[in-house]
Amino acid sequence: MTSINFSYVKASPSFVGVFNAPEADVMDPAHLTATQASRLIQSGKLKPADLLEACLARISERERDVQAFAFIDPGQARAAKPVPGPLHGLPIGVKDVFDTAEMPTEHGSPIWKGWRPRADAAAVSLARSAGAIIIGKTVTAEFAIRTPGPTVHPQTLKHTPGGSSSGSAAGVADRFFPLAYGTQAMGSLIKPAAYCGVVGYKPSFGLINRGGTKLVAENVDTIGVIARSVADCALFVGAVSGQKLGDPELRPEHAPRIGVCRSPTWNKALPETERLLTDVTAALARAGAIVVEHELRSDFAAALEAFPHVLNREAAHGLGWELAHARDQISPALREQLDAGLSVTWEQYSRAATTLAQLRHRFQETLGDLDILITPAATGEAPEGLASTGDSSFNSLWTALHVPCVTVPAGEGPQGLPLGIQIVARRGDDHAALKWAQWVASALT
Repeated sequence: MTSINFSYVKASPSFVGVFNAPEADVMDPAHLTATQASRLIQSGKLKPADLLEACLARISERERDVQAFAFIDPGQARAAKPVPGPLHGLPIGVKDVFDTAEMPTEHGSPIWKGWRPRADAAAVSLARSAGAIIIGKTVTAEFAIRTPGPTVHPQTLKHTPGGSSSGSAAGVADRFFPLAYGTQAMGSLIKPAAYCGVVGYKPSFGLINRGGTKLVAENVDTIGVIARSVADCALFVGAVSGQKLGDPELRPEHAPRIGVCRSPTWNKALPETERLLTDVTAALARAGAIVVEHELRSDFAAALEAFPHVLNREAAHGLGWELAHARDQISPALREQLDAGLSVTWEQYSRAATTLAQLRHRFQETLGDLDILITPAATGEAPEGLASTGDSSFNSLWTALHVPCVTVPAGEGPQGLPLGIQIVARRGDDHAALKWAQWVASALT
């Protein structure tokens, strides 16, 4: 991380004590959700500068331990002049696979150390145009695929925060910023959000423009967001996509019809996840939902074999320059995966891609009259150590199907670390995914 000199400017006296419920008990702006902060900024009760300084103060206090940032320059963040818009004055973290014209973009790899793009990625430009302040670049695993970065779980400083969107999840959880961009080709966004006890939202494939983003696999990689509430996710993605995602905090007129889906990878669930799904199912039924068991048809298991062919071949081709010109600077584990991708023939790839396309079509029909599915967000709580970013077994299928997914906090594991539950909806029905995710979150609190 760049050497920096933090200095905290206290919030102006007019800021103290202005909150209305539920903001009334929050004296530190860094504790606000994005929607809370936005309401206060829009009403003139909170200055964007005060919110930024509160976040920088928290970063100054904790970043040396958490190591969420690949790059941060407080002076640059302070100099930013946010334009009016739905994200006006909200600091956001940007995963270090998005091009940023004013900051290095290194993709978690020594190959790109110090590289400064000329232009922002589309998603970054859209966020700035909506009024956001880019506070810094967050740590990613190597090319958002393999070797983890230095970020630790903010609760213990001993466990992985998950990945590859490690810095984004840890930063939101530890109140460095209220919003952050992530990406997901397997479980890179939903899983770390679940591990860190925050909300992760992987939209329908392609909802947020991917121009200027280093992709793992062009036919599955999806840009999403991490925040501290479902409403925050709707605010952020609605602002940068232009899609009307509604206000998830408005209570629906009826309870949802929910399918409990263990998915083809249920054998990977750890005991805490088995208990979690049982407890969540009971809680949702008590809250009034119609809850039924919903197992996917057996042909969906074919995705488990098809997905690696698509992912690995596309990753190997996407990182073709790095393989040709800087192979020795790619980690051994990633080189092995990319070499495996190069060995996938066109015929194997084509069959796998066709299989996934067919399953996407079938999934739209298989839900029947259900509004959503619930399924685990991860195999269990965050593993100890940083050797791995965790198991994505409960994520890859939904990423491959291009459907919207939201994870919300839903309990604790045996070591007191957060667990999440994942809400899955039909592709293109992101409004419903967020609406029902908030309903689920409310039912579990």
